[in-house]
Amino acid sequence: MMDWITGLVAQAGYAGVFVLMLAENLFPPIPSELIMPLAGFSAARGHMSLLGVVLAGVAGTLAGNVVWFELARAFGVARTKRLSARFGRWLGITDEDLDKAQITLRRHGPWAVFLGRMMPGIRTVISIPAGLIEMPRLVFYGLTTLGSTIWVGGLAVLGYWLEERFDVVESWIDPFSKVFLALFVLAFVWPVVRVWMRRRG
Repeated sequence: MMDWITGLVAQAGYAGVFVLMLAENLFPPIPSELIMPLAGFSAARGHMSLLGVVLAGVAGTLAGNVVWFELARAFGVARTKRLSARFGRWLGITDEDLDKAQITLRRHGPWAVFLGRMMPGIRTVISIPAGLIEMPRLVFYGLTTLGSTIWVGGLAVLGYWLEERFDVVESWIDPFSKVFLALFVLAFVWPVVRVWMRRRG
């Protein structure tokens, strides 16, 4: 996987970083914890500038979150819950999940979006309840950009600093990436298998 990511970044440059981060926030096949440090490695080797890598990563992150935010805002709570009731079993999203997310966001306010950008597992999900409660766009975009810049920038700088120890970092990133992909596939395949088994039974 590392060879594929580094190859894409090397060939596509900033556009590659943007596309990978956009995909990570739309349908996360690869976590930013892998993408941005490797982009930082590439910057350390002189293929790109560190600033450019960070800007491309933040732009991709923002674009992906804007999609979820605007879709949720357009659909509204009622239609989103109807979609959840119909398709949620395939994605593992329930009405209760949506209610809890909205309650959390209302309780902690807009800054939950900022903090959520640096918390694995809810970085993208937080955009949906933000859209459902119709958070002001300027607030959402601003806090998402700020939080993403800190997270994405930190990962890129880490990769840049560790460039001389690439072999060491590769030894623990590659196994982690394989485990992550296995868990990710299982998380999406199991609900489908469970529904199929119920229908068969």
